[in-house]
Amino acid sequence: MKTVCVFDSGVGGLSVLRALLAHLPDVRFVYLADSGHAPYGDRSPDWVQERAHQITAGLCDAFRPDAVVVACNTATALAIDSLRQRWPVLPFVGVEPALKPAVALSLSGQIGVMATKGTVDSARFAALRQRLESTHACHFHAVACRGLADAIEWDDPVAIRGLVHRYVQALRSMAPEDQSIDTLVLGCTHYPFVADIIAEAAGPGMRLVDTGEPVARRTRDILGLGSACHARAPLPKFFSTGDPSVLEGLVARWLGLDTAARAWTA
Repeated sequence: MKTVCVFDSGVGGLSVLRALLAHLPDVRFVYLADSGHAPYGDRSPDWVQERAHQITAGLCDAFRPDAVVVACNTATALAIDSLRQRWPVLPFVGVEPALKPAVALSLSGQIGVMATKGTVDSARFAALRQRLESTHACHFHAVACRGLADAIEWDDPVAIRGLVHRYVQALRSMAPEDQSIDTLVLGCTHYPFVADIIAEAAGPGMRLVDTGEPVARRTRDILGLGSACHARAPLPKFFSTGDPSVLEGLVARWLGLDTAARAWTA
């Protein structure tokens, strides 16, 4: 049975794990929430890269995975290229804002992107954005959503609603007067867990796009697994560099799994 390690700066990557579990029930998963060092979005690129290397080394030593999913937009943008250089034989699957799927869905060509500052400011995001804007009749309007990932982790409904409305209104103000944003990319793995609040703030007709399912399909492809499931894997193992009980509670609430989380000290 294949083993896949998944790590994120916190609990947002559980949205990616949710899709992985649905598409790969025959794979053993390990999930590491680096909550003790979150959020990554406000960290320097060098810090994020060094931390991603440290986490990957620890996961490889402990579990010898067949693949690693970097379930964090910021870590993907700033560190996945160097991870592939250091571990050239180990497959890495990253997440990044779903700009290309958004282009296919948008009718107006005006696309909003909600993400962390680290993702919005990254060279990887800029290159993808420029490539798509140069080859398609589209324009991306990106806003760095400071504080939103934290509010989601703290489960603070007042802060979540206030921040979501602030950033959605900021995106609306970026669009031309004669056109409106009709597609909104959830560019952080935390955001799908408050998609209902974002959809309410965005209003009817706004399409929301995230990356969980594409990541799951890509992971299955690189593992060389067919569509048939021959054996069901055990429950994932969960670790946190923060308070494991917080991760446990969110795993129960968001994934419906009753399982323990343990401390990770690396």
